[in-house]
Amino acid sequence: MGKINQGILGGVSGQVGNVIGGTWKGIDYLRIKPSSVANPRTEGQVDQRSKFSTVLQFLQPMTDFLRVGFKLYANRMTQFNAAMSYNLNNAVTGAYPNFMIDYASALVTRGNLTGAANGAATSPSAGNVEATWTDNSDSGSARATDKALIVLLNTTRGEAVFTTAGPARSAGSATIPVPSEYSGEDVEVFLGFVSEDGTKVANSVYLGSVTVA
Repeated sequence: MGKINQGILGGVSGQVGNVIGGTWKGIDYLRIKPSSVANPRTEGQVDQRSKFSTVLQFLQPMTDFLRVGFKLYANRMTQFNAAMSYNLNNAVTGAYPNFMIDYASALVTRGNLTGAANGAATSPSAGNVEATWTDNSDSGSARATDKALIVLLNTTRGEAVFTTAGPARSAGSATIPVPSEYSGEDVEVFLGFVSEDGTKVANSVYLGSVTVA
């Protein structure tokens, strides 16, 4: 226990609260005891960091694509951070340390434009992945001139192939070439749309995992 021998301005010895007093060569001194964190790596902190790392690994290969896909939600933050926030809260499944992305719940484009209908993906020929959909131009806010936004994510390589100016919604399909070394590897396929004038974006739809021919 500390004592104050000569009032608040002098003669402190020992510890009073987080203040430690003493004397050195006849000179009274005070110093603040540094605060300590009992557990700087709590279970909750480790859990959140692991989730963050999982989403970061998912989104980093498509950083440039997200500038279009999440541009309507970049309010006081970057498009990438907006995508991180959404997917961190909605697309992570599993338990530490085995967190995974639930692709069906993930979004790589986000907005109120009417989305794709009956989307599917295949690899009909070597080095190509084809996305197909039903032309729903007369449904909701959809228009025939909307452009397809397509991402092919190769999680094995940590790479993505994408287009932000694909065929029109009315075309009903798009063929995306991929590197020849992707042959035999899986890609996760996502499809969204952006209006011709770029002011509206649709929520993406996960078309599934495709093995490249």
